[in-house]
Formats: sequence, structure tokens, C-alpha cells
Amino acid sequence: MKTLYLSDLDGTLLRSDESLSDYTKCTINRFIQSGGCFSYATARSLPSTLRAINGLIVAYPMICHSGVFIYENAGQRMIRSNYIEPNFITYIMQLLTARNIYPVVFAMINGIERFSFIERYTTPAMRHFLDHRIGDPRRREVCTIDELYAGDIFNVACADTEDTLSIINNTINADERNNSIYGKDIYSGAQWCEIVSNKASKANAALQLKSLLDCGKLVVFGDNSNDLSMFSVADECYATENAIPELKEAATAVIGANDYDGVAKWISDNAFSNI
Repeated sequence: MKTLYLSDLDGTLLRSDESLSDYTKCTINRFIQSGGCFSYATARSLPSTLRAINGLIVAYPMICHSGVFIYENAGQRMIRSNYIEPNFITYIMQLLTARNIYPVVFAMINGIERFSFIERYTTPAMRHFLDHRIGDPRRREVCTIDELYAGDIFNVACADTEDTLSIINNTINADERNNSIYGKDIYSGAQWCEIVSNKASKANAALQLKSLLDCGKLVVFGDNSNDLSMFSVADECYATENAIPELKEAATAVIGANDYDGVAKWISDNAFSNI
């Protein structure tokens, strides 16, 4: 029975400085070259994912934007996509605008991934996000709400006070049409609420990938709230020592921290014998 091993990146496979250790690169690459089925499930975009895993073999499809997309052939072909349905965008726009929230909106515009924002409405958390993406070709500053919500939208990312975001999160999750991912960015510590399609989750994408690869077992690794859904559908799930308490409670076991090659060491100790 073939097993799919699926790892989150930030806070899990990547160290706190967003790098990969030589030990992790060597171990994961050796595992894949030996016939192991190992891939990545991340909240990152495709370009950001490819930069983060530079030096790692990409032999299997990978999950980006927390389950919105699945790409194969090192990102050359999209094989799964989950956009927010257009008739729900108006509802989301009205809900947020009524609370003076003007989010970062991720969409495919003319076949190209872009993230749009209105400069005068940026919050400190949004500013941190934008300042770390100066020169990013996806960046799209706009002036109006209609421009902000243009294209085929797959993620509406809000950064505001925790009280406001908690209300938004609860409102969205009470509506079966959409899904809200609510948690802190591990680098800035800012609270975000990301609205996606109800079909877009790491859980759904992990199960789709498991089926696509004809695997009988799913083993996952993670550290943050957006990994909870993936943990709920896995046969085994491992939280890094630096993970949030909720994920540790849901885990099969807690492994070493991301800064100490926790995932790679677990693969070395436990997975090679199952190839």
C-alpha cells in the first residue's frame, strides 16, 4: 500500500528564517529518489512555493493557497482549482465594506495570478505583507472597489483587529457557501481571516491528491490552524514542536521543531522502511 506523505512548508518543513537545511534537502530528496511519495501543502502561491522549496525534488503534484490549487510538473500545469463562485463575491464585498474592511484580493485576471489592494485602506498587517512583496509581478494597486474585486477570485484576505476578524470569521463559516481560515501569520504575528470557496481546503486537496496518486494511506505534517482540516482526514498527522496547541491536540504525535529538522528526521526514522 503506497503512502502519501504531505508536509506544510512555513513553520513545518521550512525553518523560522524560511530556509531549508541541507539535512532536510538531502533526506527528502533521498526519500523521493528511493521511491517515497512526498509532496507539499502550503498557503503560499505557486511562485512563492517554488522559491521556498528550491533544492527539493518536485516529483508529485503539490497543493498551493491552502487547497485552492493543485499543480503538477513542478507547477507547469494546474490540475485542480477552487474559485469563489461569482454570485457569492457580491455578498462578501458587501459584508466587508459595511465594516470598512478593504482586503487583499487574490484572483486570476486574464489567466495571470494577481493580488489587488487599495493603498489608502491598508492596515499595518497588510502593509507588512505588501512591503515584503515589492516587485512581485502579482502585485496590483487599484483605486476602486470594483477594481479590487475583479477577475476570478479565489482568496479574500482580511487583516484587521481580532474582534472584527472574529465576527467576519464566524459570519462566513455560518454560510455553507464559503470557508474562512482564521489565524496568525507565523512571521509577523498579525491576525488574518482568509475567505475561500467551501471546496478549498487542505483536507479536500489532500484527499484529491491521495486519490490521484492511488495511495492507500495519508500521513501529514503541520504547525498552524490551516493544517487542522488536513489533520482531520489523515491516517496519521504529526505536529511540529513549535505548532499551535490546537494542532498538537489533534496530532497523532508531536515531532521535532521546524528549526531542528523535525519532519526530515521523522521521515528518516519512520518512512524509508515503508517504501
